[in-house]
Amino acid sequence: MTDDLRSLTTLEAENAGLRDLLAQAGIDAARILAQAGLDAAENEAARRLQRLLLEELHHRVKNTLATVLAIMSQSLRTAASLDEGRVAVENRLMALGRAHDLLLRAPEAGAELIDVIRSSIEPFDSRDAPRFVVQDIALEIGRAAVLPISLTLNELCTNAAKYGALSNSAGCVEIASTVDDERLKLTWTEKGGPAVGQPTRRSFGTQLITGLTEQLHGDVRLKYEPAGFVYELDVPLVALRERHAD
Repeated sequence: MTDDLRSLTTLEAENAGLRDLLAQAGIDAARILAQAGLDAAENEAARRLQRLLLEELHHRVKNTLATVLAIMSQSLRTAASLDEGRVAVENRLMALGRAHDLLLRAPEAGAELIDVIRSSIEPFDSRDAPRFVVQDIALEIGRAAVLPISLTLNELCTNAAKYGALSNSAGCVEIASTVDDERLKLTWTEKGGPAVGQPTRRSFGTQLITGLTEQLHGDVRLKYEPAGFVYELDVPLVALRERHAD
């Protein structure tokens, strides 16, 4: 074999080897690019999810801050003294905290109404001498309803401890619930407390209860019966089952 032939054979072999390497590189490059494209898509999805979560967090923090500011402003404005205002603010903010704790433990769908009730009244109850008679009810409510109901029950408990059935050692509170295909009716009835009279002014607590009921698109009746205060809530189930507040 001549030198020219040997050189040509060697060159062809090298070219064949180069073509194989380029082909393999092309396959690897295609695989790498495909994987990079997948990673890019995953990263974009992660960024979008992160943005969505941040927007949701921002919305909820703003709503919570607005609630806190309203509680502080109105509690201090209507208090007879600075100390009374401080106690009112503390109680309402602790109720807000308990409601958020319940939301954190609850599934995304919401929470059981009975759990919301028991969590709200627990700080005002006594294990040695129970002050509440609670009718059990199997009803799951959406996350948007947990906060209004918790704050309402806390307000009712606070008022009962100051003026009503929880202000002495003999009183008690009955909480009953009935539900049909469309509506929930919840009744808070105080018994054994001091005589009740119609208030001379509309307090912030009453305004708060009314405003929270409006959030649930429901109706409320406040009865100042001589035997004890009665609160009646009538709310559509569709509003109770909403997962997110507006």
